[in-house]
Order: sequence, then structure tokens, then C-alpha cells
Amino acid sequence: MDRAALAERMIGESSSFLQMQEHLSRLAPLNKPVLIIGERGTGKELVAARMHYLSERWGHPFLKINCASFNEALLESQLFGHEAGAFTGASKQQKGCFERADQGTLFLDELATTSMAVQERILRITEYGELERLGGNKSIEIDVRLVAATNVDLPQLAEEGKFREDLLDRLAFDVITLPPLRERLEDIPVLAQHFAINMVKELNREFFPGFSKSAAKELLEYQWPGNIRELKNVIERAIYQNEDPEQPIKDIVFDPFESPYRPKSKNAKKQNLPKAGEKNLKEQVQDFEVAMIQDALQQCQFNQRKTADLLGLSYDQLRGYLRKYGKLLEL
Repeated sequence: MDRAALAERMIGESSSFLQMQEHLSRLAPLNKPVLIIGERGTGKELVAARMHYLSERWGHPFLKINCASFNEALLESQLFGHEAGAFTGASKQQKGCFERADQGTLFLDELATTSMAVQERILRITEYGELERLGGNKSIEIDVRLVAATNVDLPQLAEEGKFREDLLDRLAFDVITLPPLRERLEDIPVLAQHFAINMVKELNREFFPGFSKSAAKELLEYQWPGNIRELKNVIERAIYQNEDPEQPIKDIVFDPFESPYRPKSKNAKKQNLPKAGEKNLKEQVQDFEVAMIQDALQQCQFNQRKTADLLGLSYDQLRGYLRKYGKLLEL
């Protein structure tokens, strides 16, 4: 991957994005493990790749693996390799990702999904720089920079005994926490323009006509639970659905599943109201309002104007509720 091309793929000008970029640039040259924390769709893999290509290892392999994509046995084989006959079907020797990434960087996404046994093997590699293939008895020396990512609270998992504290200590030389898109408002128009122009080129259209004022406002007001990945889908969908390619984009579809014919889940949870005496009336009313607002926000993909309409409120009234219950809502 060309360094210049990589730099172009990370787009933003907000202060939180620029601070993250500066942090990344200072950390990239160091031969230390790194943890990347961020919600889904925030670009953790891009950050890991940039870290590799800004380091002295850039001419060597950059391998990546999603730990959640494999069961424990298969993940061990993928990471550490195996000898012929190590298990049924292992007809020949295979090098794992750690071995194949020697002198380079290995990116482990969804690290929190790994078992304690896998974590113990990763710990040995980070501490001693050596591994044994499955079914083998020979230690193999390797030199790999480990970059791991997750979207959960690893310190909390460690406290609960669900993640090895010694591995967390070893990996957390430094942690890069990626800001969600809703905290990068200045970047939304820039990213939307970038994705739109690329989609216009893909459709072989002559130019991008821009967004209408109402569409641009909707993009800024939406909460983007899927972050940049979701923004890309929304913009590309809006471009191809625009009936007149010469007119600005007016319609933004945030939820492609939205339909009057959408099947309802048979396992929908029934609301359990507390009995009198368990909570006072004020607490019960608060719980009911929070639950109703939360459900409406999710139905409307966190679009506040649509949520207000669904609840029969004005936009200002909904904003008042959000301020009132902000700490109790999952925004």
C-alpha cells in the first residue's frame, strides 16, 4: 500500500480527529504494542494500517485477522500455525499469522472475544518473542509488533475475570481511543462529500450536485450509531437513489429496512411494569419515559426529528427530554 494513498483514506478536520492523528503519529515509530479502542465503524483497521506504514516496519508484512470470525481451535491454528498431524485434517505444516508477520505488524481485531487459552499464548509471544505451532515442540523466535482493537471496556472485562490482566498490562503501553462520528460534527460534511464523489464516479456520472440544506441538516442531526461505515452506506444509497443526477440530494434514507411491510419479531419483549410499592410514581413515570424515548430513538436510527414525530412531540420538546434524561439514555 502506498503511503500517500493510505493518508488520503483517513479524512477529517475536527479537533478530536486531529488530536487522534497526532497521537497516532507520535506512537507509530515506536516498537511497542498498541491498543485501539472505538465503536464499530470508527476506522480501527485504518488506524492500525496507518500505524504500520508510518513505522520502520512499513516494508514488511501487515497482516490482520478478526478474532471473532473463528472458533477457539481454528483461531489458534490461524494465529500460531500447526504441524502436520496436529489435529484431524492437518495434512501439512502451516505457518500462523504471527509467524508470517515476522518483522512486520499483526492487527488483531475483536481481541476481547478470544479465550483465556489464546490470550495466554499471545502473552508469551509479547513477553518472550517466541511461539510454538500447534502440535510442535520447537520454539520459534519472531519479531512482530502487535496492534489490537476492541469496542468494549477491556479494564472492566479484566476486573470481571473475563480478560487476562497480565496481557492487558502488556498490550496497553498506550491506548488510542477513536472518537465516534457524532463527536466529529465538522467531519460529517467532509466525509459525506468524499463518499458522494466516489459513488458518482462509480456510477459514471458527470458531477456531484451537492446536498440540499434539509439533507445536510439531517446528516448533522443524526447520531450515527454505525459511525463512518454507516455514513458511507447512507451517502452511497442517497446518490444512486437520486432520480435526477443534476439536482441536489434531498432524500436521505438512514434505515433501509424501514417499511410498512417489515416483519415484526415474534420474540418482542413484553414490557414489565413495576408493582406499586416497588418504586414510587415519579420513578415509574421516569422509567417509562426513558424506555419509550430510547425505543423511539432506535426505531428512527437516532434521527431526532423523526423521533419527535414518532412520539408526537415538537423537536424542542424532545430536546428537552434528551437534556433531562441524557445520562439514562444510550445515545
